[in-house]
Amino acid sequence: MSDNGDNEKRGLWSRLFGKEAPKPAPDKSAPDTLDPDTDAPHEEETPESRLAPAPEPAPVKRSWWKRLTEGLSRTSSTIGAGITGIFTKRKLDAQTLEELEDVLVQADLGVAAAMRITENIGEGRFDKEIAPEEVKRILAEEVEKALAPVAKPLTIDTAHKPFVILMVGVNGAGKTTTIGKLASKFAADGKSVMLAAGDTFRAAAIEQLKIWGERTGAPVLAREQGADAAGLAYDALNQARTDGHDVLLMDTAGRLQNKTALMAELEKIIRVMRKIDESAPHAVLLVLDATVGQNALSQVEIFGKAAGVTGLVMTKLDGTARGGILVALADRFGLPVHYIGVGEGVDDLEPFAARDFAQAIAGIAEERI
Repeated sequence: MSDNGDNEKRGLWSRLFGKEAPKPAPDKSAPDTLDPDTDAPHEEETPESRLAPAPEPAPVKRSWWKRLTEGLSRTSSTIGAGITGIFTKRKLDAQTLEELEDVLVQADLGVAAAMRITENIGEGRFDKEIAPEEVKRILAEEVEKALAPVAKPLTIDTAHKPFVILMVGVNGAGKTTTIGKLASKFAADGKSVMLAAGDTFRAAAIEQLKIWGERTGAPVLAREQGADAAGLAYDALNQARTDGHDVLLMDTAGRLQNKTALMAELEKIIRVMRKIDESAPHAVLLVLDATVGQNALSQVEIFGKAAGVTGLVMTKLDGTARGGILVALADRFGLPVHYIGVGEGVDDLEPFAARDFAQAIAGIAEERI
């Protein structure tokens, strides 16, 4: 193989494994070309070597604020374009307020929040010109007010060992990936974590959780595809107690909220766990896909009745222009929002902060490190 080919292979090795690949042994059968001045081996320059790609620079790690604003750019662009179109060189009147309300409803903030925000913008400003930037500022303030009461971190109560976290949600919401990201965060905080592959319907989910276990150093209890999920939950809690783990993260199969039999199975998982620990699970996190919009409201209502949801994790906010659904959820249910996700990377899931989210969704630019 040419030297250029070896360089490409070593570059690929470096990108995959984060270290330089071992250099191949020299070919003893080919004589070295000696430089007459230094009497040292040197490679003859070829057109291919002149065109060899330069080494790739190390990737620059982006701040959470940067990832958040980029992830919410679809939502902020939609809202911002609407506000600019409505309020540029126009006086504030009933028609402009009605148009603004429509923009906010389309972004899934909910009718109640949209009416509240437009009323506050109209107060004392009727029949006057108002700059789009001023509207965005008021919008950010109102969204922050709505979300501040639900922006609560997930607290691991050390009185419970293990602290059992049951993950629930519909198909494709991102439960298994979220479990892996949470396991990584808990492990980084020095906690001993165990994972339970309770999505026994999908072989891919079992394998995915095993991979996350390897990445985070967390043991994974798994059974064959089709095994009884309630029995697995029972065994997992027993083992986590015996081994002294701080946290048990329990995956479950994705289930549509209108499937009665599957929701009954979820209730059974909880009943079985309580035979070992009457207080388990200590947290029930509903993972919501932001792209489903208003459907998230019915998911929270029905999963709340079946599993006693204690908090929310919102994923895929980077895939929708309707990220305001968190405001509608806060207005209607008041459940804690523990984490939000704006990407696939392990660092793209972070604790929810109302002010950051409000400013990002309103498109207010801020210089942050």
